[in-house]
Amino acid sequence: MGCGHQPDPNKYTRQGRKVEIVAQDGQYKLLRNGEPYFIKGAAGYEHYGRLKRYGGNSVRVWHTDNAQQVLDSAQRHGLTVTLGLWLAREREGFNYYDKDLVAQQLEGLKQVVLKYKDHPALLMWGVGNELYAEGSNVKVWDAVNQVAEMIHEVDPDHPTTTTVMHVPQKVVNLITRRCPALDVLSINAFGAMNNVREELAQTDWEGPYVISEFGARGYWESYVTWWLAPIEQTSSEKAEFARQHYLQTVAADTGRCLGSYVFMWGQKQETTPTWFSLMSERGEETGIVHEMRQLWGDTTELNKAPYIAYVTLDERFAYDHIYLKPGQTYESTVFTFDPEQDSLQLKWELLPEAEVQDGNADKQQKPKPLKGLLQRKDNRKVVLQTPKKEGAYRLFVYVYDGQNNFATANIPFYVSKNPLH
Repeated sequence: MGCGHQPDPNKYTRQGRKVEIVAQDGQYKLLRNGEPYFIKGAAGYEHYGRLKRYGGNSVRVWHTDNAQQVLDSAQRHGLTVTLGLWLAREREGFNYYDKDLVAQQLEGLKQVVLKYKDHPALLMWGVGNELYAEGSNVKVWDAVNQVAEMIHEVDPDHPTTTTVMHVPQKVVNLITRRCPALDVLSINAFGAMNNVREELAQTDWEGPYVISEFGARGYWESYVTWWLAPIEQTSSEKAEFARQHYLQTVAADTGRCLGSYVFMWGQKQETTPTWFSLMSERGEETGIVHEMRQLWGDTTELNKAPYIAYVTLDERFAYDHIYLKPGQTYESTVFTFDPEQDSLQLKWELLPEAEVQDGNADKQQKPKPLKGLLQRKDNRKVVLQTPKKEGAYRLFVYVYDGQNNFATANIPFYVSKNPLH
């Protein structure tokens, strides 16, 4: 069967498979071993024991580079895995009009599916990640559907999905028409997550969906400075932001939404080292972790993360588009407190702005911190001596409570010999 055919009318009929999606009275349920299974998940590669302890039940990864390790670790901790099958991207040189190339990719993915299909931790297959950038080429979605069909043939026990960023109407309509073998639509939704239900209703997709990534507002949808540096929320703002979005979408649409994966369960450099990181490199937890724990149903009383209201530099906020002269001193203050009045330890760090890596966020490296330019003034203030080199920088503050929690904030600024005011 090729793309463009009508989906099987029995697509969501209960058939007793290990994992399946069934429909009843317009409502969709994910079943695992015959029992309802609502995804309470996180995207990432570490801290699986903690995820399980906090009420989570699933992890999502977007490629199979270390699939055996991920699946085995998830199984040990009583978690399932949405395992991503990475499809090549046209903008990286792959030609979806080349039938031989597409056939080679399909065969390679088939071998991966055959290798992992019987792993007890497997929940579903993710066919491609954010291929919407190639969405105007219908051959991409033909290939996605071929992979989904192959999976249904060799592994009928696990559903298939593909992932889009937000809800691009034309792309979702293409997926609906040309990929009938897909069982569920996965949506990476950040700042626009509260609009998912309304935007999905305007597309042709009538099936179930999963929120495959959410958390902080994305850097691509944030306010920016005059030199186009995105302004990041504090970790405390992110926690409230993620909680509200979860309640407005995931918790409010359980008849169609099969669950969600918060992003990123661990630490990751993407624009900044803190933008999506729910934990520090040492494993300390931000406020989002605590919010998710409660949303997943864990009522254990745990010590809360510190709270950061805001940070200023030269008595200005990030929205003030801060330009500073090179080699001069300026004062920065963080307004923070701890809910349990724990003693707080602060760490300040100065980084040059990360280079833009279009389409290669996973390969971005954290810039090297600049040394010798920060001097602590008191417990909430630091004196910054600006670099002599003109350009974009960020001043970060990390607030630790000694109870395995921390909070983060940063403020971008631009060093110029002729600063604007």
